[in-house]
Amino acid sequence: MATRALLLPRRRGAAGAGGRSPLLPGLGSRLLGGREGRKERRKRERERKKQPFPPLLGWLPLPSPLAAPVPNVGGGRRQGQQWRRAGAVLGLALLLPGPGLRLRGQPLRLEEPPAQPGTSLLALMGFRLEGIVPATLLPLLLTMVLFLGPLIQLSMDCPWDLVDGLKVAFDPRFWVLCLTDMRWLRNQVIAPFTEELVFRACMLPMLVPCTGLGPAIFTCPLFFGVAHFHHVIEQLRFRQGSTASIFLSAVFQFSYTAVFGAYTAFIFIRTGHLIGPVLCHSFCNYVGFPAMGAALEHPQRVLVVFFYLLGVGLFLLLLHPMTDPAFFGHLPICSLSRLTSPTKSLGSFSFCS
Repeated sequence: MATRALLLPRRRGAAGAGGRSPLLPGLGSRLLGGREGRKERRKRERERKKQPFPPLLGWLPLPSPLAAPVPNVGGGRRQGQQWRRAGAVLGLALLLPGPGLRLRGQPLRLEEPPAQPGTSLLALMGFRLEGIVPATLLPLLLTMVLFLGPLIQLSMDCPWDLVDGLKVAFDPRFWVLCLTDMRWLRNQVIAPFTEELVFRACMLPMLVPCTGLGPAIFTCPLFFGVAHFHHVIEQLRFRQGSTASIFLSAVFQFSYTAVFGAYTAFIFIRTGHLIGPVLCHSFCNYVGFPAMGAALEHPQRVLVVFFYLLGVGLFLLLLHPMTDPAFFGHLPICSLSRLTSPTKSLGSFSFCS
């Protein structure tokens, strides 16, 4: 392309017969007002229209939470393309917490944290060892309680018994197949880690000093839900259904991803760890959205619906006890609420105690 040619140094003897360098075809013709310059401009316009997103979207200042989840890791037809996309998503997610993470325009530094002495950037993002065992187990168990109905329904419909399931779970060949399957890696590892890293570990430390803990929990999921709208562009581009059905499914997906994002943000703030939201995200990707229609048509629908209701009731009862901050030690992100105004920080004590 002409833009790439502008960045290359001119080689000696590279000029053609007419003395014009082939490294600058578009620029020289455009300055002379020739026909070749118009062809180059039309070519660049056609290439720009083919791009679904502006090329500068991934280079926005601060962590670009709307740009990070855009690549569809499992959408490629070739296995090599899927692995390259997975590497791009992981690389971008790992670069986000760097120099772009800011609080009210002030960069967070490991040696000069704004919260309190001894608080590091990694601790604010949920990477710490204090209380990691309960932070790993309790949020996952709480999420399994919420999905008690779907789990009972899956166990009733599963052709395996408990012994067969344990044999498969402890078979190394099963995990080798999983780790070599790009779709499994995308749903269970890459997507949970990158999305929770961007929308919880990176975004919440920026929102809490500005809005307080409560508004941050309900603001962060809105960005998380909007980030899933790139599926609409893919479906419209490949005409995977009518326009009305595509937008209706997008609104539905935005709704439940926003609710789930609020739940994982709550878990992140109450535990101060990233591992809990990542495991809950991976578990929910595995179970999927509860099949309420199939539950109502199940041969044992009374029992299935009972476990659905029992799971929701137990979840509401255990939500605060199983996420009690006393299990997880000092919560670095709660100290950021001191930077807010007194009226905004009053509601933060219920989340941190």
